Amino acid sequence: MKRLFLFSGLVCAAVLLRGQEAKPTPELSPSMYLMSLDSGTSLNPMAWTMPMLMQRKLSWTLMYMGQAFVVDTQQSGPRGADKLYSTNWGMASAQHSLGPGNIMFEAMLSLEPATVTNRRYPLLFQTGETAYGNPLVDAQHPHDFVMGLGVHYVLPVGEHTLLHFYYAGVGDPALGPVAFPHRASAIELPQATLGHHWEDSTHIAANVATVGVKYRWIRLEASGFHGGEPNEARWNIDWGRMDSYSGRISLFPTKQWSAQFSAGRLAKPEPQEPGDVVRTTASIHYTRVRGSGEAWSSSAIWGRNHNTASERDTNAWLLETVFPATAKDFLTGRFEVADKDEILPGRFQVKAFTGGYTRDLAIKSTVETGVGANITNYWIPTAVQPAYGQHPWGVSAYFRIRLKRS
Repeated sequence: MKRLFLFSGLVCAAVLLRGQEAKPTPELSPSMYLMSLDSGTSLNPMAWTMPMLMQRKLSWTLMYMGQAFVVDTQQSGPRGADKLYSTNWGMASAQHSLGPGNIMFEAMLSLEPATVTNRRYPLLFQTGETAYGNPLVDAQHPHDFVMGLGVHYVLPVGEHTLLHFYYAGVGDPALGPVAFPHRASAIELPQATLGHHWEDSTHIAANVATVGVKYRWIRLEASGFHGGEPNEARWNIDWGRMDSYSGRISLFPTKQWSAQFSAGRLAKPEPQEPGDVVRTTASIHYTRVRGSGEAWSSSAIWGRNHNTASERDTNAWLLETVFPATAKDFLTGRFEVADKDEILPGRFQVKAFTGGYTRDLAIKSTVETGVGANITNYWIPTAVQPAYGQHPWGVSAYFRIRLKRS
């Protein structure tokens, strides 16, 4: 609890200090607000320009977003492996005025069920979900084919207030920060975070309903949703009753800064593990556009899971950044600390630092491509080293393609 108060204090201090230097966040029209959304109702800082294509068809505004990595990875030690795989997603949305507000339909799909074979890719110390009936350990699961399918309606109420209604058969409830595939600070990192199932794993949930109100620079949201994690049958929709709930408060004091605090209760998220999970998260995010036109984005994230059956708390912390050294050269960094109690008997803490570089290649009219690599070093307790080696590491090289900013 002391760590939570300290983290919250640092978030507030940083936001207030920065708010003295920068202009307040401009208030958004319903249309601009909808175009700023990332996964579900989550938002990166307003200074970040989402890579997308836009077009007008009659009175509709259409938006297209997408990104794919082709990755060759090698994870060291007796529990490591190598693999060639692809992580990817594509999203389309259509927006139109409706009465005094705006409505937006959206769909997000991924081909990872086909491009991540054997229902996993190697990632040391990663846990969460299952493959072939067994819990995944030292591996990350692919995303479902249907990552999102929902509808938003935003209604202005008065001069400074927006009401937001969101329903998705598959979507992202108001819990946690922007999920890592869509987070500005993770845009050049193809692999998942070790704290994914503490921070943002609910970004693909079923039967999601959210009501939110945004007043000037503050937003309050409440969600109901199905708490079970997606099963290993990745091509279907894992429907379930609305048995879980969450709430989130988000702050947008300037275009460069955003912060969120959220909590929720997930009804039996892992079918092979007893008990519900009470999840609490807090995060702060910063984006500043440099002279090159590219954005320097950073995030600090904390997540805690409390298991109601074991009465145990586990935590994950994350610092993450992408820095555009030039318009075509990007440096990435990610530092993580995560508690792990599913891998070996007992509980231990793993620390990981990932450093990487991406170089943009020729940019076509509608897409931008790049190549890059990153290296991860892990620090683990001595008692864990017989299983993983004294100095475990991972290396990933990749080719990246995404729709170009327009």
